[in-house]
Amino acid sequence: MSSELSISGLMVFADGVQRKTAFFNKETGLITRLSDTPEPDSVIYSDDCLIFPGFGDIHIHAREDVSQKHIYKENFSSAGFAALNGGVTHVADMPNNPVPPIDSESYFAKQALALKSPVHITLYAGIGPSTHPLVESVPYKVFMGPSIGELFFRTNEELEQVISRYKNQNVSFHCEDPVVLEENRDKNSHEERRPAKAEILATEFALYLIEKYNLTGKLCHYSTGEGLPLILAAKKRGIRVTCEITPTHLFFDKTMITEKNHKWLQMNPPLRNPEDKKVLLSALKNGDIEYLATDHAPHSKEEKLKGISGVSHLDTYGLFVTWLIKYQHISIETIRNVCSLNPGKFVKPYIPVRFGNGFGEIQPGYSASFSVLNLNKPQQVRSEMIRSRSGWSPFEGITFPGSIEDVWFHGIQRSRIEGFLL
Repeated sequence: MSSELSISGLMVFADGVQRKTAFFNKETGLITRLSDTPEPDSVIYSDDCLIFPGFGDIHIHAREDVSQKHIYKENFSSAGFAALNGGVTHVADMPNNPVPPIDSESYFAKQALALKSPVHITLYAGIGPSTHPLVESVPYKVFMGPSIGELFFRTNEELEQVISRYKNQNVSFHCEDPVVLEENRDKNSHEERRPAKAEILATEFALYLIEKYNLTGKLCHYSTGEGLPLILAAKKRGIRVTCEITPTHLFFDKTMITEKNHKWLQMNPPLRNPEDKKVLLSALKNGDIEYLATDHAPHSKEEKLKGISGVSHLDTYGLFVTWLIKYQHISIETIRNVCSLNPGKFVKPYIPVRFGNGFGEIQPGYSASFSVLNLNKPQQVRSEMIRSRSGWSPFEGITFPGSIEDVWFHGIQRSRIEGFLL
């Protein structure tokens, strides 16, 4: 019996779409070779489908830690199945937990819990007022202003004092200026309480810290068009900074908020103006934004009705990608970059050796992880299709122009992953 499996169809590479067959070892889960022709037992996808290197969502909140206090919202298992449901093959989880991963002991305790996920999970370590870098190589997350948990800062001076300990590290920034947030805390709406000025000022300071302390920086869930020129100028100066964008900030804007949906569309940072959305879509199309990342922040329906910030949509990642391709005319190559290649590069320094060269490419030596989209089979989002424990999506009732045909994680088709219900 052969140790190889194979899939065949229209695959997405750096130089475009090619009809190929990818062979992979079913024991190691690694791609072994590519061919122009399928084998008789190859899994063959129709020409309605595109086979991408497995999508990676490098900004989610899986909620689980050793305290187990928030697993009613999500845990590593449910987050992993939500990822598969959304066509995502690996994720990176944020550290703002009741017991945050801030040192080696707490980091590895959380990492042991993450092994229950059906997809791979990379963990960020948290940066807070009293933290120091871990001995191990890990990515870090810093909340510049108040957020859920205790890992945030009240002044820039306090933040810089701590960041100075993290020279040469990989640090992702939640850019909201704490002083501006405090000044606007009594405004009428959530959007007014977290104005664009908070993100823009925090962007300036984050770029200053990245340059001064030689960080590899990433700005999370970017939302303001006015701040993008600052980021682009920093890149031109040679500063190592990249940028995320979320589906919600590309799809929704403030004019779409109603009395009925405003609690479901409350997030940090909040929705901005239509002009911001237009600028962000253009930047994505031009290659100025490196990652499509959901900021999947599952809360129960009861919590959302009480006004808690955070939006659940790991389940809809791949569906949203079809909207970008068919309705926003984002190129297939750009989608490959922001959904597959760049997330793969981000997690590569931190993944186990069993993943070989890692995620993000359909090439020998890489993980046999694939996200297969059917661009001609529309899908309406319904609450019953959500695998996240949150049980809801801001896209409910919306019909996307395509659907998720299949997902493979490290050589295993999603229908064969134990517990996955098609």
